[in-house]
Amino acid sequence: MDGLRIRVRGQVQGVGFRPFIWQLARRFGVTGEVLNDPEGVLIHACGADLDAFVAAITSDAPPLARVDAVETASHVFDDTPTTFEITASQGSGAETRVTPDAATCPDCLADIRGSDPRRAGYAFTNCTHCGPRFTILHGLPYDRAKTTMGVFEMCADCAAEYADPADRRFHAQPVACAVCGPQLWLDHGEDVIARAAERLLAGEILAIKGLGGFHLCCDATHADAIATLRTRKHRPTKPLALMGRWEEIAAHATPSPEERAALSSSAAPIVLLAHQSTLPDALAPGQDRLGWMLPYTPLHHLLLDTVQRPLVMTSGNLSGEPQVIGNDEAVEKLGGFADGILSHNREIARRLDDSVMQVTKHGPMILRRARGMVPDTLPLPPGFEKTRQVVAFGAHLKSAICLVKNGQALLSHHLGDLDDPLTWDEFVKADADYAALFDHHPEVFACDLHPGYRSSQHAAARAGGALVEVQHHHAHLTACLAENGWPLEGGPVAGIILDGLGLGSDGTIWGGEVLLGDYAGFARAAHLKPAPLPGADMASREPWRNLLARLDQAGLSDVADTMLPDAPRDVLRQAMAKGVNAPLSSSAGRLFDAFAALLGFSGAQSFEGEAAMLLEAMALRADGGAGGPYPFGETDGVIDPAPMWKAAIADLRQGTDKSLMALRFHSGLAHAFAATAQRLVIAGNAKAVALSGGCFQNALLLDLTISALGDVPVLLHTKVPANDGGLALGQALIAAATDRRDR
Repeated sequence: MDGLRIRVRGQVQGVGFRPFIWQLARRFGVTGEVLNDPEGVLIHACGADLDAFVAAITSDAPPLARVDAVETASHVFDDTPTTFEITASQGSGAETRVTPDAATCPDCLADIRGSDPRRAGYAFTNCTHCGPRFTILHGLPYDRAKTTMGVFEMCADCAAEYADPADRRFHAQPVACAVCGPQLWLDHGEDVIARAAERLLAGEILAIKGLGGFHLCCDATHADAIATLRTRKHRPTKPLALMGRWEEIAAHATPSPEERAALSSSAAPIVLLAHQSTLPDALAPGQDRLGWMLPYTPLHHLLLDTVQRPLVMTSGNLSGEPQVIGNDEAVEKLGGFADGILSHNREIARRLDDSVMQVTKHGPMILRRARGMVPDTLPLPPGFEKTRQVVAFGAHLKSAICLVKNGQALLSHHLGDLDDPLTWDEFVKADADYAALFDHHPEVFACDLHPGYRSSQHAAARAGGALVEVQHHHAHLTACLAENGWPLEGGPVAGIILDGLGLGSDGTIWGGEVLLGDYAGFARAAHLKPAPLPGADMASREPWRNLLARLDQAGLSDVADTMLPDAPRDVLRQAMAKGVNAPLSSSAGRLFDAFAALLGFSGAQSFEGEAAMLLEAMALRADGGAGGPYPFGETDGVIDPAPMWKAAIADLRQGTDKSLMALRFHSGLAHAFAATAQRLVIAGNAKAVALSGGCFQNALLLDLTISALGDVPVLLHTKVPANDGGLALGQALIAAATDRRDR
């Protein structure tokens, strides 16, 4: 009998897609079969209403599914099927997507709060609409035997649910219950959740095993516990993430509808919310926002239901090292931090930090792309249809890897800073892990232009085909183009790229750039006037060094002498004059540091971006824009901050409020760069303006820049980090464009 062969591509495995198709078949009177294979979901169907059946595949898809394509072809059945069956998976390899981990769904939450003894209070309850996916996966197709749940034999009741297409746990690979599934422990004894809650309320610190690794947890209302955690972890000021139910969040913040939607998404990320509470200042010293997330596993829900207070949930790791995922590793590395370890016997296949995002006036912004967001993919823009397989290795800080295959770009989870030896080991493992899991065999390799980056060295060692070295800020520009679907032949764009440091094509250090270009190449249209970085890498840690360099450059050495009386000014000035350990840089990030030092930030930064974050928080407290933006000069594409420094010193001497000064700095920088980019569009040299680089994580700077650009089209980051975490995507697309041109 004639019928249809229906191929469904996209995020269609591990989301209840086969039982969904089975139910659709019953609804439309269709017979045949559905199965998983390496390309996604395959359906053989016959019946009188096949057109409606096919249309409903996309329109009625399950909540975690993402249907990229539904392809149909004729199919001839040897014998007319009389039923519709779900059949066994076929083939090996990976031509389809993997579903990210998903927060506990309302039905499973009702189960753990209900009375069924198999699921009431059970910390590993899940179904096809929620639960672990990527963090338990060993291989594809996505079947239980290829997950860390394979060691847990289902009891008869779970097996019955798993085998029933009408049940929401049909082929939910992590399905389990209290009879047959993973178990919790906290030292010794029963009532694990109750004892954990009691100890947290008493001010203790617990290491708690989550989906992608361990957290260090304490009562977020307990100032002494927070102080103890900071002391033990050697984390003096970096903000701590919080977890709370809606009740706790509402007591301490007023999230917007967009922020509530982000918090309650299946990714359950950390979302930065305005700080409106009496929680201890030590949670985020000097900051006006706190990072909140909802409980995203049954364990978290059970714990929060019992504690009924917000909890600190910060990454369980030694400073600078990757997050701990193994039980023995937790005892070894977290035993000195934690008063107890709340663990379980379900293995974590790969470590994933919590994702972090904020909602700006211009939409969502991903700051760290990890749990719940990875390994989701982005479609390649028009013009890249015949791209060969590419791998790009990102940057040295906030490292991530990007794979290109089958018209999709897969940006890996946040891997961290490659200075740390263990993070480097994780980077190398992740490269092999992604290649094996997604059956990836690259023919083109891409990396940063900087030969000293470990990621670049790894690319050179790995390259089995063409190696494309990509200038850092060009990659930022194209990452923004790629996530916005800018076509390969879409024409040039003006990119305002503001970040910390990146090797320029002229051998100097860039970081405050206006580039004119696309995937094929770029020109440097304008840039911040370079200044020395006295002490080189030390200038990134100690903002006063940048203040000295910039004040001297602006002819304000006398001011530097007054403001920095105890600094080794003469030694550093000699070094800058001779160019010894003082490379020139156009970095906007270091300009932020310098201005923060002007307004009182002293000493060294305890984490990357600390001074700039404090400066943004200060600016947001300004009452208004009296005085307007600070002036910047520009000559032949060189944006000179000297007029800004002179105006700021005048304000300082007049006793102008420092919050207003911080706002004027932000506004001046935004207007200076926006004016150059806007002229390129108005003159017809560029078709739009793209904003990228780590400085644009600053929501105030982003808003002021967009406002200053007026009516010109603007491309922003919403799905991929503006910081170096998105760099690999840009590298991959540049490499793909280069490969197409060279072939």
